[in-house]
Amino acid sequence: MRNFGPDVTLDKPAFIHETALVYGKVFIGEGASLWPYVVIRSEMHEVRIGNRTNIQDFVMIHVGGETPTVIGENCSITHHCTIHGAEIGDNCLIGINSTLMDGSRIGRNSIVAGHSIVTEGTVIPENSIVAGAPARVIKTRDNGIANTMNARFYYENALAYANGDHRVTEREAFKKAMAEEMKALTAAD
Repeated sequence: MRNFGPDVTLDKPAFIHETALVYGKVFIGEGASLWPYVVIRSEMHEVRIGNRTNIQDFVMIHVGGETPTVIGENCSITHHCTIHGAEIGDNCLIGINSTLMDGSRIGRNSIVAGHSIVTEGTVIPENSIVAGAPARVIKTRDNGIANTMNARFYYENALAYANGDHRVTEREAFKKAMAEEMKALTAAD
């Protein structure tokens, strides 16, 4: 695993790509993953990334002038997103090339559609689907299971990448793990 500065805490992440850059006070949770060209900086406040959350290729995470960045568990922050001093609840999916600005808060089990801009101080309730620039709630639905399954896919993929396996979806162990996760989630529902 990579060695970052003294204020970076790695709590057994599943995978950190060699090109990821992490500076300042940052906590990366168990089973989390940082993919190619992720940049995380926190010269003040802090950045917290929850367990089994994936930060995908080219994501930029920074703190706000007055706010930390906190990302919950089982989240997918997809390619080219900018997360700047925002708070994201558990089981969320932030779509490709979205921007979340200072003081915005995304409620658990939500989806932010690709290319959305969540402006400063916007509060999105739990179980929302939001889209647009500026982003607005367009639908209310519990997206928790689908979002958790996406995070589980990235968790399994991260474990495989850490071992040099770049084709996890072809493995029976992957299919079994995904089926067990779905069964557990739907049984609890």
